[in-house]
Amino acid sequence: MAERPRRETVSLSEYPDLVVIYFGMRVNALTGIKTLLGFGPRIAQSVKAKPDGLLLHENLLHSLRHFGMRQYWRDFNSLETWSRSEPHRIWWQQFFRDSGGTGFWHETYFRRGGVEAVYVDMRTRIGLAAFAPVETARGAMFSARKRAGFSGDPATQEAVSEREFYSG
Repeated sequence: MAERPRRETVSLSEYPDLVVIYFGMRVNALTGIKTLLGFGPRIAQSVKAKPDGLLLHENLLHSLRHFGMRQYWRDFNSLETWSRSEPHRIWWQQFFRDSGGTGFWHETYFRRGGVEAVYVDMRTRIGLAAFAPVETARGAMFSARKRAGFSGDPATQEAVSEREFYSG
């Protein structure tokens, strides 16, 4: 006799401000292979450091040219604080100077509601960008906090300001 499937769910009552973020890096040029492979150990090291608020990190493979990750964060403030600290801040500054033959994206989903996303040098539309209108990241659209509809100022300075990005 066949065994019945076991159906389970989770209680998120302890995580009212849970944030789930998906990231991806896609190889756009041959040099992008080196860039992509170089990020693996750096990301592993940053996860091993157990940043405050990171609940879980998982690696994903979208295709041979497209690596990704999924992270669960306690709340947006923890994620934002980490994203503006080292080493993440430095990675972002380096990437904006030279993407190394890759494209990058992230999509962030909030338990309390809301979604925000950004795509940098993605030559193929994926995720939300595959069906929703895409616009240049300027003004409020340059900031994850503002794209998500959160008020207030972040506790720390952004990795690269809008003015720096568009003037360089």
